[in-house]
Amino acid sequence: MSAVRKFDTKVQYLNYKVLREVARLAWEDKLLENVMGIPKMIVPGKTPTMRCCVYKEHAILAERVKIAMGGDRENPNVIEVIDIACDGCPAAGFAVTESCRGCLAHRCEDVCKRGAISFDHDYVAHIDKSKCVECGQCAKVCPYSAIVNQKRPCQNACKIKAISITEDNAACIDNNKCIACGACVYQCPFGAIMDKSYLLDVIEMLKKSKERGDTMYALIAPAASSQFKFAKLGQAITGLRALGFDNVCEAALGADMVADAESKELAEKGFLTSSCCPAFVDYIKKAFPDLARFISHNLSPMATIAKYIKETDKTAKIVFIGPCTAKKAEAQLSTVKPYVDAVMTFEELQALFDSRDIDITTLEETELTGASYFGRIFARSGGLSEAVAQGLSEHKIEDFELKAIACSGIEECRAALIKKGVNKLDANFIEGMACVGGCIGGAGCLTHGENNRAKVDEYAREAGDKTISEAVPTAPNPV
Repeated sequence: MSAVRKFDTKVQYLNYKVLREVARLAWEDKLLENVMGIPKMIVPGKTPTMRCCVYKEHAILAERVKIAMGGDRENPNVIEVIDIACDGCPAAGFAVTESCRGCLAHRCEDVCKRGAISFDHDYVAHIDKSKCVECGQCAKVCPYSAIVNQKRPCQNACKIKAISITEDNAACIDNNKCIACGACVYQCPFGAIMDKSYLLDVIEMLKKSKERGDTMYALIAPAASSQFKFAKLGQAITGLRALGFDNVCEAALGADMVADAESKELAEKGFLTSSCCPAFVDYIKKAFPDLARFISHNLSPMATIAKYIKETDKTAKIVFIGPCTAKKAEAQLSTVKPYVDAVMTFEELQALFDSRDIDITTLEETELTGASYFGRIFARSGGLSEAVAQGLSEHKIEDFELKAIACSGIEECRAALIKKGVNKLDANFIEGMACVGGCIGGAGCLTHGENNRAKVDEYAREAGDKTISEAVPTAPNPV
């Protein structure tokens, strides 16, 4: 299969090519002396393929290479903006379209308290951006709906309003608001926003593991079951062993452990918000700090199973692989950093396979075993609530009635949290997923499709009738 067909968009494919070449050179210990040549490897010659000139393409690719190598270490955010790639978008804010009829009423002019609207010789309205404060009152009163708010795709994607536009017409991320969900990364049509890659850290660990006496664990998220449409999940698992990982474990085992503990915690406390999605947890802390006391004390499934492995195997080095950019931020937290050594997305995993010329479609399948159905469905919205219900049942907690609300996407999360803040929420458990659909909608997915949920459920059913309590003692159950 052509590599480009493994991804949803050509932007993803472009980023993949950068990651692949960085990884290939790193494996060969030739990265530092060849790093400046990567842009010309991807866009050879002097004919531009996307931009006004090939020199600008090379300049932007050079910035992509930097982010693929870890990005700005001074910037704590795992999401970064490539300023020079932002110029393809129109200026943001309210603008007058061709629908303006130059009417006599001039309601837009009358309603503007800043005097930002005037009329040219054709009687068409004009907005003076030096005076406009983007209040939108002019758009509300225009009888022709001729004034529109031209929001950029990244601004539309960011539901927490963490993105603004600078005077230089580039996107700017407010780290005090950003929750690293990566929605802007996936939606930017120019690929001007990227998540930092820690591929070089992973490659370094794999290359030095034997001499250091480390045991390399690949911890793979259950969302993987919906990703490799051109191959089988079992082949991807075999591919991880071919890369040099000694063991491959499913993060769903951590989900079983969380469901087991969180169900008891919920019954004890009476109300909880979930702790599985790091972007949701960060959102509560930043936007609803008064509700932070309700966040479950449990670590996420990733951190829970990683902690178990590290306590069981003192030689373990753990790399989490999933669809989530926010997991990269979570791995930097003091409560998680001791257990998770690096995080990769599915996009990066594909680049890593191809950097070693590993065609997973030719490999035999390796089956992952251990987790229950309920641990595996954490990957999609509603799965955690079902697992908590199962946990309550298995613990025979009959005097507590679960009233869960599964929030798919940050807008639904906001609505539930607002209601809880004013004591209007008819629920005692908020399952919060920052990405629409849950983890299967994460920015680091290879594909984003409606059938992803069905794939997760199909994979979950392969676990059979194993209960959560039966799954937990088997962790980490590597293959």
